[in-house]
Amino acid sequence: MAYYNDVAQRSDLVERMFGTAARVFEAAAERRAKQRVYRTTLNELNALSNRELADLGLHRSELKRVAWESAQDAAA
Repeated sequence: MAYYNDVAQRSDLVERMFGTAARVFEAAAERRAKQRVYRTTLNELNALSNRELADLGLHRSELKRVAWESAQDAAA
C-alpha cells in the first residue's frame, strides 16, 4: 500500500513577496523616524535666539542642514 503525503508550503514567490513587503515597511518606518528627528531638531534650534546660535557657532541659515545631518546620524 502506498501513501501520499502532501505538505502545504509557501512558494518562493510568496516568500519573496512577504520579504519585499517587510523591506518596504522597514524603509517607511526608518523614513518616519528620520523625519521625526529632523522636525524635532529643527524646532528646537529655531527656538534658540540668534545669540545662543552664535554661541554654538551656527547661523540661522544653517539650521535645516544641521537638522538634516542630525536625522541622518540618528538613523545610522
